Amino acid sequence: MNSSNNIILNRFFTRNIFMDLINGKENSLYNTCIKRFLDDDVSTINNDLLINKVYKYISKEYRNEYFFKNTLLNKLLLGRHSLNTTTALTEIPINKSKADFILINGKAVAYEIKTGLDNLDRLESQINDYYKAFNHVSVISCESNYEKLMEMFNDTKVGVSILTEKDTISIKKKPVEDNSSLDYSVMFKILRKNEFENIILSYYGYLPVTTQVAYYKECFKAFSKIDKGTVYKYFITELKKRTITENEEYKNVPYELKFLVYFSKFKKSDYSKLNRFLERQWRGQ
Repeated sequence: MNSSNNIILNRFFTRNIFMDLINGKENSLYNTCIKRFLDDDVSTINNDLLINKVYKYISKEYRNEYFFKNTLLNKLLLGRHSLNTTTALTEIPINKSKADFILINGKAVAYEIKTGLDNLDRLESQINDYYKAFNHVSVISCESNYEKLMEMFNDTKVGVSILTEKDTISIKKKPVEDNSSLDYSVMFKILRKNEFENIILSYYGYLPVTTQVAYYKECFKAFSKIDKGTVYKYFITELKKRTITENEEYKNVPYELKFLVYFSKFKKSDYSKLNRFLERQWRGQ
């Protein structure tokens, strides 16, 4: 597949495109994708079926990062757990890396995705970064990388999962808890202001009284004096609160869009607009 096709497919399932579409704006990339990748006459087909067809095309021809992320969300968060007990995070900056997918229920697992289109050059440094903030880390990739990954991580605590040709997630090696690299500074930088304040308040019963300029520094000082095992539990508890609020509306989102909508902070009105858009026939020329 040529690179311009790759770029188009990578941009198809993005928030900007779908916010345009549900707000009644034309989107040239959406129209281009449908004309380029769907062979049959689609002029009388509803948008929900068109999106399903594009997704099926990706699943057969180009299993990109969105496909992996959406599969993880559907199979793990929605399949094995539930919206009420589990939270997913994505693109979380950790030291010099960004975690593709983090799943938090009783414990937190940071996943690094390596599609069949990625190389593994940076993988070890990414894994090392993730261990600075999370004590369970796993790599998920395709079958062609299985042997290479098992060789890399055989004697480590890193988990290895494979997205099979049948689009199921096969756990080849479970991640094992490793607290040895947890880093106060890296964890603190991931937290929002209200989150680290909650931790300090819960532990000490008060917040630092200081100047505005010194406040962040004093909060970090208080945070870093808490026992590491205790602070990690607080850290995970705060991150787990970053969940979606409109659970009932979210349940009706099509499989193909679950990841996109989960991380788009949809309001009730957005869900209504999305449903109207999906029920409409495609208008692209």
